[in-house]
Amino acid sequence: MPEGRIILLARSGESTNLVYNALVQSGLDVQVVLETPPTLLRLLRLRMRTQGVMRVFGQVLFQLIIARPLAHRSRDHRARLITEAGASTRAIPPDQVHQVASVNTDACHALVRASGAAVVVINGTRILTSRTIEALARPTINMHAGITPGYRGVHGGYWALVNDDRAHCGVTVHLVDAGIDTGAILAQATITPGPRDDFSTYPTLQTLAGLPLLVDAVRGRLAPQAADPGTPGRRWYHPTLWCYLRHRWRHGVK
Repeated sequence: MPEGRIILLARSGESTNLVYNALVQSGLDVQVVLETPPTLLRLLRLRMRTQGVMRVFGQVLFQLIIARPLAHRSRDHRARLITEAGASTRAIPPDQVHQVASVNTDACHALVRASGAAVVVINGTRILTSRTIEALARPTINMHAGITPGYRGVHGGYWALVNDDRAHCGVTVHLVDAGIDTGAILAQATITPGPRDDFSTYPTLQTLAGLPLLVDAVRGRLAPQAADPGTPGRRWYHPTLWCYLRHRWRHGVK
């Protein structure tokens, strides 16, 4: 087990609460640094520069017409999954939280250095810059909702189901490097969605499957492992409305 405190760099939300409580329940001393998310307008502008206007327009329509209603409809099922797994979404105590504008700021770097933390865990933050990784100067671990390297980016479980690739529908705990979900793999686990699961619950299943792996990784029980050579690396993005409807009709993926 590493000596000293664990620093969790994250954004406020259910998955961060799940990660925090899993670490604390394992007897780890955890301090939390929450970053402020970018504004919606800034986020959309960034996506349009990298993905194009039409794709981002389709992603927004998907969120409004599909994702949000699914999340509302499935909230009781998500709560049941969490309870059955013995996990907790209990709020993080305010005295354990520091707020920063971004994990890539000097203020965040200073908090980590002052903490004496042995390990950094990230959850849902901006992509860490090379400067931040260098400034943290300690093992930094991420739990990614996808089996890497084949399902880098976002919604790895959903895209694996779309590709009828259930053997790679799961979660990866990995070390963070300067790439996007390209760091050394520490552990992976697959999930088996049931008939009540959908786009909004796949990430919950992935998080619940990954929490024990994350705890083992933080405690130093896992060593880097080779990636599956049969899964060439690819980065995936948010689905558009028309993409989701096409796969729902053709493949029955909710």
